[in-house]
Amino acid sequence: MEERLAMLETGDSALSWSTTDGRHLWGRNFDSNRLAGGSAVTYVPAGTKYAVCGSSLTGDVVDRSRQRARYAAVGTGLLQIPSSPILYEGINERGLMGGQLCYRGCACYGTQRPKGACPIQPPFLVYHLLAQCATVEEVAETLQNRLSLENRPLLGTIPPLHWAFSDRTGEMVIVEPEAEGVKIYRHTLGVVTNSPGYAWHRTNLLNYGAVRDLGHDAVTFGEERLEPCFSGSGGQGMPGDWSSPSRFVRLAFLRKYAVKGACEAQGVARMLRLMQSAALPLGMVRGSPPGDLAALHRGAVPFDYTVYTAVCCAESGRYYWTSYENQRVRYVSLEQLKKRDRPQQFPLECAPDFLCVSERV
Repeated sequence: MEERLAMLETGDSALSWSTTDGRHLWGRNFDSNRLAGGSAVTYVPAGTKYAVCGSSLTGDVVDRSRQRARYAAVGTGLLQIPSSPILYEGINERGLMGGQLCYRGCACYGTQRPKGACPIQPPFLVYHLLAQCATVEEVAETLQNRLSLENRPLLGTIPPLHWAFSDRTGEMVIVEPEAEGVKIYRHTLGVVTNSPGYAWHRTNLLNYGAVRDLGHDAVTFGEERLEPCFSGSGGQGMPGDWSSPSRFVRLAFLRKYAVKGACEAQGVARMLRLMQSAALPLGMVRGSPPGDLAALHRGAVPFDYTVYTAVCCAESGRYYWTSYENQRVRYVSLEQLKKRDRPQQFPLECAPDFLCVSERV
């Protein structure tokens, strides 16, 4: 069971965006060398009873961490732990959206304990905030005054995580647990990847101040004048590798210059295209050596890659997704799911899915 529930995220990128008709979107790439067994698109209804510290599987649930969900939520996650759902990201019925990303080498828990705060293990934070908060304002207040992130293993592991949330205002708040305490960044650039911290990534953008959407004019070398013969030269200097700093830079400039969709459907389609610019192709980011894979998970590969991409819309309550080999866009509607009083899961459907149109002739 521990093997099935282990959550090892090694990459990840997230972005907040909007459409010209006022829809607010939040999306992420889930990058890893596998997906934990049992992971699926997961709906959890309002009123669900759950705990955020300890596990019914290990019999160590902390009584004062027991909760009751105020809001319904849906996202990709797990229902393997009876005492608490786990969501990697998702959206709730009030339009709050967000998720967890890997924060390797930087995450530090247990350094900030507000008086009377509820203890919470990091993997439970996404679902808990979606179950209890309606806005990023409430997220920030809850983290500052009501929760204590605990350096306590869940089934043998303490994943290094940081978080990003957005809502119907379009603001994206970034939460990073560090040695100095939990840092909460408000009114951010709307982009987050992985380590180092958000403040470092923001400053690093100064190294790319010359990048623009307009191509460069002809250049002169002595008496020679060279006319442009290709487009896209305004992006010269944009980093093209798959590291966290490079993905942050690319998404920041795409968010600045990319043409927004006129409606939700167009916005989601275009946002999924933007997320591809930060996606990890299978085979380009070598991770664990093949000999170690069996000990991790039978579905693991020796490369980190973008297992799936998800986009949420705050206004419609829809959760859209694609997977690495299945680019058909699927979605579930939280407005429809709210009628159900029990948790439900939907398969990610990662197998290739092609549509033959010649048969229609």
